Amino acid sequence: MKALAIAGANLRRFVRDRSNAFFVFVLPIGIVLLIGAQFGGDFSPKVGVVAGGTEVGASVRAGLDAEPDVAVVDYADEDALLAAIERGIASAGVVVPTGADAALAAGEVAEIGFIARPDGLGPQLEAVVAEVVAKSSQEVDAARYVAGLGIDQAAAVAAAAAAVDQVPDISVSVVTAGDSLFPESLGQFDIGASSQLVLFMFLTGLSGSAAIIQTRKLGVATRMLGTPTSVRTIVAGEALGRFAIVLTQGIYILIATVLLFQVNWGDPFGVAIVMLAFAAVGAGAALLMGTLFANDQQAGGVGVVAGIGLAAIGGSMLPLELFGDTMRQIANFTPHAWANEAFSDLVRREGTIADVLPEVAVLIAFAVGFLLLATWRMRRVLTVR
Repeated sequence: MKALAIAGANLRRFVRDRSNAFFVFVLPIGIVLLIGAQFGGDFSPKVGVVAGGTEVGASVRAGLDAEPDVAVVDYADEDALLAAIERGIASAGVVVPTGADAALAAGEVAEIGFIARPDGLGPQLEAVVAEVVAKSSQEVDAARYVAGLGIDQAAAVAAAAAAVDQVPDISVSVVTAGDSLFPESLGQFDIGASSQLVLFMFLTGLSGSAAIIQTRKLGVATRMLGTPTSVRTIVAGEALGRFAIVLTQGIYILIATVLLFQVNWGDPFGVAIVMLAFAAVGAGAALLMGTLFANDQQAGGVGVVAGIGLAAIGGSMLPLELFGDTMRQIANFTPHAWANEAFSDLVRREGTIADVLPEVAVLIAFAVGFLLLATWRMRRVLTVR
């Protein structure tokens, strides 16, 4: 009962601090929104088209629009298209001259311009555009060939049109070997939601070390020891308070992202056990930091740096799948990596609670280790003079 009373006092202190409302409830959702807007959703490159009011331009545009991995944007003139490419709004552009139809009808060459930056997707898009233009000019090329045989121009065009329709399409099959890192079913905010949940749960836990230090500095913990209260009871109460706060934030982020961004978290039982384990890690880390520093200013500064640094190493800034072998091994020394890996199993690989049990076991080991060290340190700082 004493441990619950200590935990309740921590919760009341947390609620009374109005600054927590922003850092715990507003900031995480804002960052999830920012990451989803910047890196989530459709990654199709944009190709601008200046059709010039010609049939050839319309044919090229339709061909590009039929490409599944290209987004087509219309521009009024070449200057507007060039400005969009310079600013990175469009990846490349196609310019069809206004006299293209007349030139082709007269048997002349119509030059179709292609614009792209020297970096980025320019070379790849150039190949796509060249293929579309070649396909759009098939009928014209065939008509020229037939007309070269001495056949009337109108008859040559009709024969070419009939021949083009009879040419069979080339079928290309693309097979992905192994599992895709980021499946197509993944939502725009699904990656950022889980990684930011891990980041902020741990940061919130570390920020609680300031309250633990204040309890020591004000002599509250020492007075509790003067009553029939053991160090273990004090540690248990402080841990329960931090655990409840960290878990509350995790549940809030989960519910908010589901309601606002339709994030699919996967197996609810798997998510629940991972969150419980990581909340225990955050509570244990807070207790340990609360016994290592002499004042709350030191703990606050180190806590922010440690929280963000461990999150970066552990895959909360960049997905672990993109890490090299060496960095992946280093990441495994952080609890964040195991939590992020567990959420990857649930969100991206559609795993179940059985798939995340190894990661949960490691997280529990982290939590137990932090709590044991915190208990030892708390006994020293409270009893050794």
